Amino acid sequence: MIDTDDFLKYVPIFSDLDDESLQKISKLGVRKSFQKDSVILFEHETGSALFVIIEGKVKVSRVAEDGKEVILTILNDSDFFGEMAILDGLARSANVTAMEDSEVFLIQRSDFITLLHEFPDVSIALLQELTQRLRSADMKIKSLSLKDAEGKVATVILQLADDQGKIKQGTVEIEKLPFQHDLANMAGTSRETISRTLHSFAKKGLVELDGSRLRIINYEKFKELFS
Repeated sequence: MIDTDDFLKYVPIFSDLDDESLQKISKLGVRKSFQKDSVILFEHETGSALFVIIEGKVKVSRVAEDGKEVILTILNDSDFFGEMAILDGLARSANVTAMEDSEVFLIQRSDFITLLHEFPDVSIALLQELTQRLRSADMKIKSLSLKDAEGKVATVILQLADDQGKIKQGTVEIEKLPFQHDLANMAGTSRETISRTLHSFAKKGLVELDGSRLRIINYEKFKELFS
């Protein structure tokens, strides 16, 4: 079992705090487990807690008017969600579903607001993280509205590479690529288009596919082609 104090060191908004502060924060929250495919948060419900992922993977999604799921992002270990409803006190803006068995750390809204007052560094780190997410959302909106199918798929790959990829000598490896239907829901396209485009990228020597693992051969070149 992962120790809460150790885990909090790797959460971006808490990473600059000392051990004493982390121990204090660890006592504010509780741990909770969710099985694969279970819904952690429902869109439009009242937001009452911040969630930080200890282990696992979740997807943040909304349902379009035609009933189709649109995946906004995929979050992994040390990522957090639920911050918007915590800050403004309004309803949740999306659904959050466990993509695999996951454990999260919950901090109630009142405790988190007090925490922000007590630790200004957390407030600054939170603003930086929200700004980064806003930039990423802007890039995705631009992709979905202006780019062709190949560009949309490439944008999703770049997003996954930035979020969870491991870089070595210019090559970025995404160890566990989401299923093709999830990639399609992220890119706003079909599963068939995802399959065709990935194999096209591989044929062009831009990526290598090995089961669920994907390697971008030259990350900077790929980013230049599709950014």
